[in-house]
Amino acid sequence: MQAINQLKTWLQASLSAVFFGGAGVSTESGIPDFRSEKGIYRTISTYGVSPEVILSHDFLEEKPEIFYDYYRKNLIYPDAEPNKAHLQLAEWERQGHLAAVVTQNIDGLHQKAGSRTVHELHGSVLRNYCLRCGHKFGLEIVTESDGIPRCPECGGFVRPDVVLYGEGLDQDVISDSIRAIYQADLMIVGGTSLNVYPAAGLLQYFRGKHLVLVNLDETPYDSQADLVIHEKIGEVFGQIQLD
Repeated sequence: MQAINQLKTWLQASLSAVFFGGAGVSTESGIPDFRSEKGIYRTISTYGVSPEVILSHDFLEEKPEIFYDYYRKNLIYPDAEPNKAHLQLAEWERQGHLAAVVTQNIDGLHQKAGSRTVHELHGSVLRNYCLRCGHKFGLEIVTESDGIPRCPECGGFVRPDVVLYGEGLDQDVISDSIRAIYQADLMIVGGTSLNVYPAAGLLQYFRGKHLVLVNLDETPYDSQADLVIHEKIGEVFGQIQLD
């Protein structure tokens, strides 16, 4: 409770806090993470290759039918709802304490909770586009089709606007994230192992007063943080009500 009260005090005084989050933020919404014991990457693939291979740029091009079968079953959760962490972050932004969310997640739950400034490092399953004509689509183009989703305008191949293995991050999103982190007076990191680069490397741009880590397990940055809380992030944030 003392650590949570300390975080509340720092948040209350903050005018430009930034939250940097990973898959652990959405596990309390029923979306599995990637690298934990029950994560997506620990599941045995029925296709004879690892999930990392399936979720790669080359595999999407070479075997799109298998890619989409796996993608629909493991990365899309259209019925998921924001949890306490998402909702509190949106509220802190509304109150003027949180400047931005930088997320590694692709589920769109921060926006669904009401957050306005969200930098999605790895894209979003909610956005899809035709590789031939560039026409943009929502999630329905994937969920309501069988096999490879095709553009109704030109018949072209539709792919999700997510960053796959072998692809670089969007430089505009990176620039916006760096700017927000550099200008932040408080940085809260939650639900991430901080083992995924280049995303985790963004923490080096923080120049503010306090770095806070909220994660069930230890991270490589624990020793550098001003405050570390090893609890579920939704339960922690749910206890912090700002004036």
